Amino acid sequence: MLLCAGLVAVGVGGCNRGSDTTQTVVFRFSRFEPETLTVPVDTPITFRLENRDPIAHEWIVGPDDVHERHRTGTEPYHDKIPSEVSVPALASRETKLTFTESGEYRFICHLPGHEAYGMTGTLRVVAD
Repeated sequence: MLLCAGLVAVGVGGCNRGSDTTQTVVFRFSRFEPETLTVPVDTPITFRLENRDPIAHEWIVGPDDVHERHRTGTEPYHDKIPSEVSVPALASRETKLTFTESGEYRFICHLPGHEAYGMTGTLRVVAD
């Protein structure tokens, strides 16, 4: 997955070519709403992550290798990488990402039991 996040280039390609767009993802009943998002390639997207549950969640977006690392990882909190965000109970966070390649990625909460319960979603990045 190639993406640019904030001012730090995580991939290669054109950052900040399109206009900024906001997508809201609500965490409720240990599910993501909506479960599927579609965003344009090469456009900065602000993701507003709203946790309406009384427990913490996380929003990790990326290809399979990112998720495999988090399934066996030990990071208790995410606040350094824009595509990996922890959201405390009844709180909101924002993160900004620009995807530089079309494709389909998953977003998952990897806290114990959450993925198995169904806290997963799909992010489709499409060319204009």
